[in-house]
Amino acid sequence: MLTPNLTVSSEGHLCIGGADTVSLARTYGTPLYVMDENMIRENCRGYARVIAEEYGGRGLICYASKALSCKELYRIVDSEGLGADVISGGEIYTALQAGMPAEKLVMHGNSKSNAELQMAVSNDIGRIVCDNLPELRRLDQIAGEAGKIVNIMLRIKPGIDAHTHDFVKTGQIDSKFGFAIETGEAMQAVQAVGLCKNLRLVGLHCHIGSQILDTEPFAEAARVMIGFMNQIRDALLITLPELNLGGGPGIRYTEEDDPKPFGEIVRAILSALKNVCAELDYPEPFVLFEPGRSIVGGAGLTLYTVMAKKVIPAVRTYVLTDGGMCDNPRYALYRSRYEALIANKADQPRSENVTIGGKCCESGDLIGEDMPLQAAEEDDILAVLATGAYNYSMASNYNRNPRAEIVMVKDGVARTVVKRETYADIIRNDI
Repeated sequence: MLTPNLTVSSEGHLCIGGADTVSLARTYGTPLYVMDENMIRENCRGYARVIAEEYGGRGLICYASKALSCKELYRIVDSEGLGADVISGGEIYTALQAGMPAEKLVMHGNSKSNAELQMAVSNDIGRIVCDNLPELRRLDQIAGEAGKIVNIMLRIKPGIDAHTHDFVKTGQIDSKFGFAIETGEAMQAVQAVGLCKNLRLVGLHCHIGSQILDTEPFAEAARVMIGFMNQIRDALLITLPELNLGGGPGIRYTEEDDPKPFGEIVRAILSALKNVCAELDYPEPFVLFEPGRSIVGGAGLTLYTVMAKKVIPAVRTYVLTDGGMCDNPRYALYRSRYEALIANKADQPRSENVTIGGKCCESGDLIGEDMPLQAAEEDDILAVLATGAYNYSMASNYNRNPRAEIVMVKDGVARTVVKRETYADIIRNDI
């Protein structure tokens, strides 16, 4: 099993957080997202514990909403003392409706609309991470019209190779995000903030990518960022008090993946940060981290019903499900690999190699190819593991399929936290 919260019952059924997945599928229907609340909470506590032990609590963990955004998840992370990283007006609205304190929200985005900036300013969002010079000018004007001084950070590209998929690399010079140090535009951005009457620069932000399995890229990013903050101090006599090092720690999607534990990653980052601060005699900043996938990814799975098995002799075997790219587009986008098993045959060997196909009208609508799986039959329950991040949040109504339900499991008891969409929901905005 990929994660310790997955077990097999005496009946041979897959269980998550003490709940029988076959029973969940029969009760709630499929496709069905299932999340383990206890694992989410333990992951939140693990991050906070490292900050407390290694850095005297001088930091804030901000859950990266893009991994999975819903009201109940915000309630959970808030109750664990975390803040949240929000990208859009929709994520801001959801977090606030769930009761998240606005001052613990950090707003991101490389192309924020005026309406989103106005929403952030009017709700007193704690920090807005600015991405480009036009945004600085627009935000300064919006803040001035509101009669407010807004705390901002600048998103910096530290030029780090994150050793991950090209689509989720964000810290290199050729990226749509942020200001590059190498070109001088990052320093120009710092100087530009000085000309803004309604913006207060409190720190810098960087994010080098996602699904990173090692510690060194993160540690190097910390060293580069403190070095740049020191350059700012030397050139402009400004000592910035905060550093946001983003997120990106990977999880175990397959048996071959070997991610470093997130505690080890944060310790390596803090060690590198403290060392370079000591070398440069720079005050250790208040640090922010923005993990998402590593909090919810392994805590979730998706259940499907097997609709058919199609054997093409000497070519491949398809196992066709009642879901697909509309509830998990990551294979179609990134060729992301997963582990799957037949939930009602979890005690049996995965003796076949199959391609798992979905119901959408696309040849590329696959969850995976050449995947080991138990011998599948019609009406079996298929479980795809480690789908807690970037599945529901990237889901769509393609082919007018309703988005699936999310149930949260705690100590073997399940409850709905996001209702299954209906056909009426799909046409609600049609005229």
